[in-house]
Amino acid sequence: MRILKTQTLRGPNYWSIRRNKLIVMRLDLEELTEKTSNEIPGFYDGLIKTLPSLIEHYCSRGHRGGFLERVSEGTLMGHIVEHIALELQELAGMPVGFGRTRETAEPGVFNVVFEYVEEQAGRYAGRAAVRMCNSIVETGSYPAEELAQDLADIKDLQANTALGPSTETIIKEAEVRKIPWMLLSARAMLQLGYGANQRRIQATLTENSSILGVELACDKEGTKTILADAGIPVPKGTVIQYLDELEEAIASVGGYPIVIKPLDGNHGRGITIDVNNRTEAESAYDLASDASKTRSVIVERYHRGSDHRVLVINGKLIAVAERIPAHVIGDGKSTIEELITITNLHPSRGEGHDNILTKIVIDQTALGVLEKQGYKTSTVLSSGEIAYLRATANLSTGGIAIDRTDDIHPENIWFAQRIAKIIGLDIAGIDIVTPDITKPLREVDGVVVEVNAAPGFRMHASPSRGLPRNVGAPVLDMLFPPGTSPRIPIIAITGTNGKTTTTRMMAHIYRQTGKVVGYTTTDGVYIGDYLAEKGDNTGPYSASMILKDPTVEVAVLETARGGILRSGLAFQTCDIGVVLNVAADHLGLGDINTIEQMARVKSVIPETVKADGYAILNADDPLVAAMAQQVNCKVAYFSLNPDNPIILEHTRRKGLAAIYENGYLSILEGDWTIRIEKAVKCPMTMGGMAPFMIANALAASLGAFAQGVDIETIRRGVRSFNPSAEQTPGRMNLFELGDYHALVDYAHNPHGYEAVGSFVRNWQGTKIGVVGGPGDRRDEDLILLGKISAQVFDSIIIKEDDDKRGREPGEAADLICKGVFQENPNLKYETILSETEAIETALNNAVKESIVVVFPESVSRAIDLIQQRNKNN
Repeated sequence: MRILKTQTLRGPNYWSIRRNKLIVMRLDLEELTEKTSNEIPGFYDGLIKTLPSLIEHYCSRGHRGGFLERVSEGTLMGHIVEHIALELQELAGMPVGFGRTRETAEPGVFNVVFEYVEEQAGRYAGRAAVRMCNSIVETGSYPAEELAQDLADIKDLQANTALGPSTETIIKEAEVRKIPWMLLSARAMLQLGYGANQRRIQATLTENSSILGVELACDKEGTKTILADAGIPVPKGTVIQYLDELEEAIASVGGYPIVIKPLDGNHGRGITIDVNNRTEAESAYDLASDASKTRSVIVERYHRGSDHRVLVINGKLIAVAERIPAHVIGDGKSTIEELITITNLHPSRGEGHDNILTKIVIDQTALGVLEKQGYKTSTVLSSGEIAYLRATANLSTGGIAIDRTDDIHPENIWFAQRIAKIIGLDIAGIDIVTPDITKPLREVDGVVVEVNAAPGFRMHASPSRGLPRNVGAPVLDMLFPPGTSPRIPIIAITGTNGKTTTTRMMAHIYRQTGKVVGYTTTDGVYIGDYLAEKGDNTGPYSASMILKDPTVEVAVLETARGGILRSGLAFQTCDIGVVLNVAADHLGLGDINTIEQMARVKSVIPETVKADGYAILNADDPLVAAMAQQVNCKVAYFSLNPDNPIILEHTRRKGLAAIYENGYLSILEGDWTIRIEKAVKCPMTMGGMAPFMIANALAASLGAFAQGVDIETIRRGVRSFNPSAEQTPGRMNLFELGDYHALVDYAHNPHGYEAVGSFVRNWQGTKIGVVGGPGDRRDEDLILLGKISAQVFDSIIIKEDDDKRGREPGEAADLICKGVFQENPNLKYETILSETEAIETALNNAVKESIVVVFPESVSRAIDLIQQRNKNN
């Protein structure tokens, strides 16, 4: 077997709307194409010996062991790869369960689809699954050491890209609240919400965090000075930069015991507490100086008591944790080193921040702390005897946390909430040393030793003992107070033809409301009145660009099938999902071979609409209308036929619709018919002569109305939207060239040709077509373009795209010629492969009152040629 291609899906997609994170692996079974698992000697035994945990896979049998039954009875290798890829991730600690394996139109080639938690780990699991299967097929086994390495590598990939524990606490709560989030590309920032309603965080710093407050909290001595001025009990201390200042500093704080720490340290680095003599003080000074960027060291009075972290968010105390330094408890028989090994085996301990607790490490600091207590790593502690490995109580160095939120004295709560305000932090971690947190600090000689910006949440969300606290909730309450939404309206538009025009018209209508509209099209990404990025931007990358922009108040997103297949959608849900039509285009690409499969791709859009949103569906297209059966939202239909049975039944049930009746674009709501405007007064409809443009206008108007835009605003929009070369390049751009006209449209499939033909047939003069088609379309599609052209035009020039898309020069043109000849052998036609030459020839041959219709590869080139001719006239 070999992997042909691997894709990562990150949003609602062709395979699943709910399960957004999927790997799609295109797998060639090669010589195993005709073999099922029961026909391969030793395969079943080798598989269960390598991965006995596969017994837990139900598969389609619906019971434990169901998948292995299928392997024993015989199943194809792609199916087995799917399950192994899932199980490898499960064994690495990433819960997954969804998978699909489907054969493609290419014999022996399968799409193996499986869920992932972390992208790179998922892709690795897919590759490892193929290696494992190949090995078991060839040798009957897979080496245990290779499996161990695979699992270690998958765990490493997951750990390297996983969110930190504090960030994860906030994100989990955001997901519960259905607040969308996305990673930004710099400084580990995350965005919560969309567009103008977004908020940003970096760990536990938020966009509300004051830079002055953060800077002050980083200045430990400055923090103490400010707090002391406010009457907050703090330890007496001073700052030094040279060793020869140490003795005087010790005397100034009242002598031993003392604490020595770096001025700008964090996570307990470089701190030594309970220093009681000159020798210890000099060692502690060196440690602190090395940990300080400025070589500045704090010397302060040591206060005995327990270390407590008090968390204040948005001015309110949220959680309190007592932190106990890394330690082991004797059992009367094990050495300290052995006790550390046993402690680190606990499933709650991991490397760094990848688990609830951090493993205890034996280093010089730990050895020094042990020595101070009279211990060595070889010491055997008596039962119940405690040996500490760290002087400070940070979780990052192996400490544990005990929840004390319900124990803190009210006066201490008052102190903590004042402190956060005094320092100026929206989220503050306040370190208090006190022998008894249940009593006021001043009664028990308790002190505030530090205030931390961006405090860790792990000790509160997952304490070693006590009640876990949902500390992510108050962060989100602060960022999104009651009555505020993290979202902006999202209107997603798809279909085979008309997407760009409808997207632009919808955006134009919304702009009449005064809101900043961001929209994506095949010619670029637009924000407000300006082009932000030029190019074909109808996939998830460009949609994300809109949703990340903090100025955008409404998102209108043209969504093409390519992006849905390659990556899925950039959003989980939308407010309005429009499907214009489904026709035979791009068939044979991306394993989409039938029009029904194409309809399934397009249906991803309406299936992502929120329950209170609307799917806007074309009642005149059976494949589109049928999508109403799959959605979990409200439905509104549009139709050119007021007597369409679907429309009649829908409105009988008080449903929302838009129709073309008596020359008007009209909305049907309940028993009411609300006329928007006559089609002839809407420039987009080409004087009412372009039925497909009337359909696009109905879809845009209906979508805007369903989202709450008032009818007068919609009326202004349809009256003022003009399909000009400037506003909608390549979409029914009509040019007057003296005594004849030219029309440019980017139609490139049979359905598009038919749509443009519905307008051209109404033209009274001679009709000249400059036609062509993309080389990656099927032969029958190109022949059909020729037939349709022969039905519409009086004479035809057949040209080719510069990009042949895998065909030989002249090959695509010959197929179009074949279609022309089959339809009308007497029609005048010629082949001019150069698009520029073909357009120039057609314009030169135009007669009075004729129309030259150009279906270009390059819209800008065609428009430039025509506009140059206009200038010459």
